Amino acid sequence: MRPELLLLDIGNTSIKVGLADKSRVLTSYSLRTDTGQTADSLGLTLLSVLCHAEVAASGIQACVASSVVPGFDPLLCEAVARYVKCPLYSVLKDMPVPLENRYKRPAEVGADRLVGAYAARRLCPDALSFVVVDFGTAVTFDCVCGYEYLGGLIFPGPLTAMSALARETSRLPRVNLDISAKEPAPGRDTETSIRHGLVFGFVCMVEGLTRRLVQQLQEPCLVLGTGGFVAAIARLSPVFDQVLPDLVLEGLRRLYYESSSVLPKR
Repeated sequence: MRPELLLLDIGNTSIKVGLADKSRVLTSYSLRTDTGQTADSLGLTLLSVLCHAEVAASGIQACVASSVVPGFDPLLCEAVARYVKCPLYSVLKDMPVPLENRYKRPAEVGADRLVGAYAARRLCPDALSFVVVDFGTAVTFDCVCGYEYLGGLIFPGPLTAMSALARETSRLPRVNLDISAKEPAPGRDTETSIRHGLVFGFVCMVEGLTRRLVQQLQEPCLVLGTGGFVAAIARLSPVFDQVLPDLVLEGLRRLYYESSSVLPKR
């Protein structure tokens, strides 16, 4: 494995870090998003990731990032410059996404959503339309037809819903969302009731919303799933045509290599 790209998908709750070469994303890690940390702390964490992957920082030719957390961007710039010592390129700022953004106010769309839609288009060139369902702090449903990003839906993510339930009630505990059941059952204790309610509730939500969205898009239309909770949904439902856990990282990788000839020299 000889990665030459460091990829960062910076979300509100977590940062997906990937290492890639010209052919694929080779490995990935998940870090907590912490805008209160120092640039030194972040830089040393990135070096630890590289060390774990047995990659020398000197072998990284560029860092490519998408971010929905503006307060994190200065930390990243300083950390990459001091510790990884390679150029840093940001989606939208340095690399436009080659999709027509049909949002009324295009700047409101998170860079990660556009990158995921672009990656799906590149990975599934024969599909006329698709819906990308991404599980993060929020669950987003992004619709694309041809090379047009049409917009989508935003719903609270599973952990966000769990946190809100625990915070707003005095007697309901926070539980993990791991289940072995294939169908929801009437819970005989509070933890089972919450666990089945949330997990199967999200299954039904994803099935229902994607079905309604697909009916409005042109065929053939694929439903693609990504993000941290996608495996749990895919185990319980055939709603996804493909599960692509590193979809945004793959989009970052492809954007860099497709844009490399016009990127500013740094």
